[in-house]
Amino acid sequence: PQTTFCRDNLEQIGSMLSCGRRAAEVVARNPTVRGLASLPAEQVRGSSEIAETVRLSPTAPLLLRLSQRPWGATATLPASSLPADAPATVAVLRDAWAAHDQTPRPLAELIHPLSPCTAAVAASAADWHSRVLVDVYERPAAGGDHALKTVAGDLFHLLRSAGIRPLHVPDVPAVAAQAARLNCLASGARGVRQSTNEVLMVAPTAFGFNEQAAQDNTFMHTGAGAASDAGPSVTHRVVREFAGLHRELADVAGVRVNLFQHSLAHGTPDAVFPNNWFSTHAAGEGGGAAPSSLVLYPMKCPNRAAEAREDVVGVLRALGHAAEVNLAGEEGAAAGGAGRVLEGTGSLVLDRVNGVAYVALSERADAALADDWARRLGYDRVVAFSSGDGAGGAVYHTNVMMAVGTDLAVACLASVADDGERRALRQALERHHTLVDITRDQMAAMCGNVLELEDGRGLPVLAMSTRAYNAFTEEQRRTMRRHVAALHHAPIDTLEHIGGGSVRCTLGEIFRP
Repeated sequence: PQTTFCRDNLEQIGSMLSCGRRAAEVVARNPTVRGLASLPAEQVRGSSEIAETVRLSPTAPLLLRLSQRPWGATATLPASSLPADAPATVAVLRDAWAAHDQTPRPLAELIHPLSPCTAAVAASAADWHSRVLVDVYERPAAGGDHALKTVAGDLFHLLRSAGIRPLHVPDVPAVAAQAARLNCLASGARGVRQSTNEVLMVAPTAFGFNEQAAQDNTFMHTGAGAASDAGPSVTHRVVREFAGLHRELADVAGVRVNLFQHSLAHGTPDAVFPNNWFSTHAAGEGGGAAPSSLVLYPMKCPNRAAEAREDVVGVLRALGHAAEVNLAGEEGAAAGGAGRVLEGTGSLVLDRVNGVAYVALSERADAALADDWARRLGYDRVVAFSSGDGAGGAVYHTNVMMAVGTDLAVACLASVADDGERRALRQALERHHTLVDITRDQMAAMCGNVLELEDGRGLPVLAMSTRAYNAFTEEQRRTMRRHVAALHHAPIDTLEHIGGGSVRCTLGEIFRP
């Protein structure tokens, strides 16, 4: 019969360990724990002898790995066991999810300092099933042993609190040996971020099928007619889906969301897609000398131009960017004029680190205006091409067929019919990124409409719909997880089907000055 593991068993084991008896005796007397312990009790309690140390900066905590694997925190770390010049704060790293018979990973495989404010950290250290935890100790002002402050804390929160930006890399030793050529390293060196932790979203509280936008968006669908897709039941369903997306990003991923709403009086059925009418940019983005900027864009459809409400624009202006580029006003499209059109980061997919703007030319993306945008924002070049939607028309927005992150890019190369353009697009993307090439069917499932964000720990994550997540192959998901800490997704099927856009379209990135 199976032995019941109760308070008496725990007290007996604790008493035996405190007397210094070997774990084998515990196993012999308690079949329940047989196979769980094979080390002497002294080793089970742990040792404070130091096997490895990593100094990230003069002011950051000293990272330690103990010579004997710790099975938890201890109340103190004796001063005699630490380096003579140990700082006031030290942190012991633990491979908490390694089984008793698995060897903990050495620090050299987990983290490597790159500068006083950046460090390369192994992608595996952020995975939920192989996450690294830290026990933090502080030395009292009066001196003496370091006392326990935090048990099983998050490594990335510790780094951020110490002013260290973690760079998510698949292979730390390759970075340390300068054998890796990762875009995140260039990002860290230049102080330019590809992704942000802050976005603007508009809840679809007055969502409906947009007849104006449907003229060239073949990803939009309506069943029994547009009127049936604009009623309260559809709006309520889309709002409920959107609430799930908001929860996934704000509560699970830790993204800072500035949320707005809209009413029927605004006359903006597509207001849920704010990334098309504005973008924000940090100073020096793309390697140029442009100041921090807020850009307003000319839209093709009058009811989409109306999404740039004065109250929302006022909030964006209050962020204090040094420059405002009002392309909407210059082109006259904001008033329904016949000017050129360029619909924000729907038309422009940006490599913010290397100063490359990708543009799939369409009725919503004017080539000359894209070139003008690049000149004014300090970008090096524009990679322009034609992408087909499979129905004989152009893909209405670039961000439906491709996405660019720090070290990862997603693109439907099959949608680019011209051999030269397709080859040039591939070469441009693979110069700095690992490319996930998706099929036309995957593009239709919104696999191209994904966006890299920073989560609450400062790590890159990929936001997408559940439909897109399921359409990626397992191999593609493995590739993505080598370059991002998580794939965050939520089901927004109704919004995708009727609105013709997905998660990326709902996110207006905010890069503060």
